[in-house]
Amino acid sequence: MGRPFNIKNHSALVSACSVTALWLASGMPAAHAAEGAVGTIMEEVEVTARKRADAEKLQEVPVAATAYSGDQLEALQTRDLQSLSFKMPNVQLDDVGTVKNTANFTVRGLGVNSSIPSIDPTVGVFVDGMYMGINAGVVTDMFDLEGIEVLRGPQGLLFGRNVTGGAVVIKTARPTDEFSSKFKVSTTDSLDTVVAASVNGAISDRVNGRLTAYYNDDQGWFENVYTGNDEAGASDTWFIRPSFSVDLSETAELLVRMEHGRMDSAGVVAQNRGALAANYPLYPLFGIDVSGWDNSDDSFEVAQNEEGFQEDEWTQAIAEYNQDVAFGNGTITNILAWRAYDANGIGDIDSLPITAFHAATRVDQSQLSNELRYAGRFGATSLTTGVYWFSQDLEYYENRLLPLNGLDVTGGGQQDHEAMGVFAQADVDLNESWVLTLGGRYSTEDKDAKIATIPVDLCSLDGCVAYDFEDSESWSAFTPKVGLQWNLADNAQIYSFWTKGFRSGGYNMRNTSPTALPGPTDQEEQTSFEIGGKAEWFDGRLRTNLALFHNTIDDMQREVNESDPIFTVVQVIRNTADATINGAEFEAMAAATDNLLFTFNVGYVDGDYDKVRGDISGDGMVNGADLGLDIPRLAPWTYGVGMVHDLQLGSLGTLTSRFNFNHRDEAPYTDNNLGMLSAADMLDISFGFTPDSGNYRLALFGKNMLDEVTEGNNTQLPITLGGPGASFTPLNKGRIMGVELTYDL
Repeated sequence: MGRPFNIKNHSALVSACSVTALWLASGMPAAHAAEGAVGTIMEEVEVTARKRADAEKLQEVPVAATAYSGDQLEALQTRDLQSLSFKMPNVQLDDVGTVKNTANFTVRGLGVNSSIPSIDPTVGVFVDGMYMGINAGVVTDMFDLEGIEVLRGPQGLLFGRNVTGGAVVIKTARPTDEFSSKFKVSTTDSLDTVVAASVNGAISDRVNGRLTAYYNDDQGWFENVYTGNDEAGASDTWFIRPSFSVDLSETAELLVRMEHGRMDSAGVVAQNRGALAANYPLYPLFGIDVSGWDNSDDSFEVAQNEEGFQEDEWTQAIAEYNQDVAFGNGTITNILAWRAYDANGIGDIDSLPITAFHAATRVDQSQLSNELRYAGRFGATSLTTGVYWFSQDLEYYENRLLPLNGLDVTGGGQQDHEAMGVFAQADVDLNESWVLTLGGRYSTEDKDAKIATIPVDLCSLDGCVAYDFEDSESWSAFTPKVGLQWNLADNAQIYSFWTKGFRSGGYNMRNTSPTALPGPTDQEEQTSFEIGGKAEWFDGRLRTNLALFHNTIDDMQREVNESDPIFTVVQVIRNTADATINGAEFEAMAAATDNLLFTFNVGYVDGDYDKVRGDISGDGMVNGADLGLDIPRLAPWTYGVGMVHDLQLGSLGTLTSRFNFNHRDEAPYTDNNLGMLSAADMLDISFGFTPDSGNYRLALFGKNMLDEVTEGNNTQLPITLGGPGASFTPLNKGRIMGVELTYDL
C-alpha cells in the first residue's frame, strides 16, 4: 500500500485548488445536451433533498449527494439498492446476509452491523416520503422508479429519524395523464429471470393512474458441496404497485401509492472459514466427508446441511396531499403513510454440514406516520417547516437450536415506539451570490420494551409466556444547522455548513447474555462540519463535485458480537466509544464528445476512537487495545472509473457500451476487528442496442466480472465450531452475465 493520506495536511490545499477551479468555471454557459445513453447519463437530475415545493437540480443544492433518474437506473440494470453499493464514494449499501433483504447501510464510515430489528439504522431509507422503520425488508427488488437520491452526511434537520450517516431517498414513478407502458424481461446464466411491466395514463379528466407489476424467479447461484445443490440461494419475489393521482382543484392534488409484495426464498447462504471446517473431528461419526470443500475467503463454495427458508410479505400505502397557497406563494404537503411487514424463516448459522447452531426467526412490524410541512418564499427567504409523527409496533422472536450444547431455546419480545419532531429551515439570499442557511429540529422518542432473554427460554416463535425485562425510556435532542452557500455563477458554487445529528437509544431484542441487560442505551449524537464545491466546465461537458467533512460522534451505539462457547454468539448493545471521522470525496463526469462519456469517483475516510466506554476488544479489560481498534465498516478508500460510448450503426440504431470499475478497501465487521469484510474490485460491463425506429432496447450485461468474493458480514464463532477462524460468513453472488429486453409503447 502507498503512503496513507492525511486529510489534515491536504485539506487546505484541496480547498484552495477547488476555489480556484470554481472561479475558472464561473463564467461558463450551460451544457448542450447530447443524445443517446451519454445524453441520458449527463442529464441533470432533480432532487428533493431540501423538501422544497418544487424539485431542484442536484448541482444547485448545497448537499453532498449522488442521484440517479429512472432512466439512468434502468441503464445501469439496477435490481435493488445493493446494485448501487460500489458506485458512490464512501457509500456501502449492503445486505447483512443473516436475514435476506436486511439493510446494513454505511455512509462515511457510519453504519450498523446487525440484523436485530430493534437496532435503529444510521442511514435512513425513505420511500415516497415514508421512513422505513426497521432495516428488515429494505433491500427488496425495485422497478419503475422516478429516481434515487443518496444524501451523504447527517440529515437530521429535514429528514430527522436516525440519519446520522445519511439518507437514501427512493421515488417511485408517479401517474401522469400521458399514456405510456413499459415491459421488461431479463435472465442470466444462472437463470435469474425478471418479468416486469407498467402501464400509465389518464383515467378521467381529473384522475391519472399507474399500475406496476414485477416478478423475479431466481433459481440460485451458489454450490452447496454437502447437499450437491448447485442452485443454492434460490428465491421467488413479486410485487404489485397501483397508484393514482387526483386533481382535486386547480391548486390541490392527492397522490396515492400502494404496494403489496412477497418473497419466498431459501435460507442464508453462508460459509464457515474455520481452519477445521472441512475436516471437523465429528464428521466421521456422521459419515460426512467434505474434505474437498474449499472454504477459503476467495471461494464461493458452502457446505450447509440446512438450506433453510425465508418468507417476507409487505403491504404499504402512502397518501400525499399537496395544496398551493397564496401565503408565501407556497405549498402545504401532507404525507400519511402506513406499512406492515412480516417475515419468518430458518438459517444455518454454523454453516457446517452438521447441526450445531441453527436459528429460526419471526418479525412482525407495523408503522404509521404523518408529516405535515409548508414550503414557500418570503422575499429573499425560502422557508421549509413542518411537524412529523411516527409510531411503530414491533415483535421479534428467535429460536436457537444448539444440540452440541444441549440447548433449544427461544426468546425475543415486543416494542412500542413513538417519535415526534418539529423542524424549520430558512435559506436567506444575502445578495445575488451568498445564501445563509439557518435551521433546527427538535425530536423526541419514546420506546416501551418487553424482552425475554433467549437462554431463559420463555417464548416460542408465536410469542412469550413471560418476560424477564420490561422498561420504558425517552430521548430528545435539538439538531441545529448553520450553512453558507457562495454561488460564483449559475454553474458553480461553494458551500459549507455545521450541523448535528441524533440517533435515539434503544433495546436489544436478541438478548443472549444472561449477565447483560438488553438496554436501554444512551442516544448517539453527531456533530459535523462540511465544505464542498460543485461546478460545470467547458460548456457543461465536465461536471465536478467535491466535499471535505469532519465528524465527531459521542456515545456511539454498537452491537458488539462476541463468540461464546455456550450460546455460540452473544450480541450486546452498548455505547462503546466517542470517535472522530474525517474524509473527502470527489465525483466527476466528463463528456469527451457527444458520444463518449467518462465518470470518476474517489472517497477517503479516516476514523479513530477518542475514548472507549467499555471492553470492545473482548479481552476483559478497557485499555489501549480497545482504543487502537479500527471502527467497524469504515473502508478507508473507495474509488471507481467508468466509460459510456454510443456508436451509431448507420440507419440501424445505436450500440451503447458501458464499463464500470469500482474498488472498496477491506474493513472490519466486528468491533474487535476479528471479523473482516474483504476488499473488492468490481467490474461491470454492458452492451445495449437501441434501433432508430422501434421502441425496444436489447442489452447484454455482466456484473462482478472479476468474480470477487464479498460478504454480508463476518461473525466469529467459537473455536469448537470449525477451529481457529470459525465464522458465519454470508456470501454475495459472484460473476453474473445476462440479457435484458425493454419495450416501450
